[in-house]
Amino acid sequence: MTKLSILTLLLFISFGLFAQKSERDAMNTCQGAINIFNDGDYKLEFTGKKSQNSIEAYPSLSKIDGKNELWCSFVAGFSGELTFKASVKHNYLQMVVFQQEKNNICEEIATGIAEIKRLQTNKTFKTVGLDYQIGDGVLYTLNLKEGDKLLILFATEEASTEKLDLSWRFHAHKPQVTEEKIVDRRDDDFAPTFSIIVRDKFSKKPLIASLSIEGNKIMDGIYTGSDFFFNLPKTCELMLKCEVEGYFFKDIFDKFSAFEDQEIVFELEQISAGKSIKIEDIEFKQGTSEITESSVPKLKRLKDFLALNSNINIEIQGHVFALGDNSFAGQKVSEARAKRVMKYLIENGISKSRLTAVGYGNTRPVYAEPKFFYEEQANRRVEILVKE
Repeated sequence: MTKLSILTLLLFISFGLFAQKSERDAMNTCQGAINIFNDGDYKLEFTGKKSQNSIEAYPSLSKIDGKNELWCSFVAGFSGELTFKASVKHNYLQMVVFQQEKNNICEEIATGIAEIKRLQTNKTFKTVGLDYQIGDGVLYTLNLKEGDKLLILFATEEASTEKLDLSWRFHAHKPQVTEEKIVDRRDDDFAPTFSIIVRDKFSKKPLIASLSIEGNKIMDGIYTGSDFFFNLPKTCELMLKCEVEGYFFKDIFDKFSAFEDQEIVFELEQISAGKSIKIEDIEFKQGTSEITESSVPKLKRLKDFLALNSNINIEIQGHVFALGDNSFAGQKVSEARAKRVMKYLIENGISKSRLTAVGYGNTRPVYAEPKFFYEEQANRRVEILVKE
């Protein structure tokens, strides 16, 4: 076998392994469920593809048509009552609401442990949901405690790529005072303060955000506010996910010290046509379009964002770091990177018609004369442009 044949085979195998791993994030699977952080009116879209999920552990779900599914995930940030309505225009809509019992809801569903909280198997309704007034496909509201996790399965006619309108509301048991933006979880007046601030990028005004923290058992959770204050129990790596309705999401993954005051500021931009955002931490192996395994969580976040905003079309822009004039090779690598991200999104349920991929080579660097590695990495990036 020639060297070229061997190289081609290795690239094919590498790409195939990444594709297999990425397909676990498809939104027609439990593992790829769309994360809902905030109240809002969303427009989702069925993939029209048969999922690999198994709900056979539940005899009561034998009437659910599992050939075209859409999964959503929700974690209660405080005690409250959930209402939502989901509707399609042309086909029927079925619904199952599962609640996590312990730690891994997808494993619990596969083994029949997760509790079914609400169930609608009738194939005559175009609208399903939970509300204070029940009737047809709408069932009673669901009371949740802080930290409770739900998985909601929607199912419709096979091969349909119809859009689903989802109106989602979580009503606090205790009135939430919108003027109160402070979340203070400090328990030691003498310990350093870890602060997280959320602001509009241009007006600098406070934004009421949904903040998810992962990486420390004491701090892990979802919080609602604009100014957050904690005592870090120890130096640790944290994943911070910030969501505000109508704004681009932003995440930070970093190591934070427990021995000094620190402040993290999330400056978010409103979603509008013509705006572009850099998707940080989507990294590629140098000189290739191969996405690193550590970048997959950020791709899933982008997929969730597009799934919840199916009226948005985007241009995926690939960039490379290279010195000198834009070369043919650099141009091709930038195009391949944009197409690789596009392929991931399509494989995981985002309609191809909403996506375009463009490569810019090294013609649009963030740093014209990079001096440090992080500056080189900033030039080796993917950006997303919201189109008309």
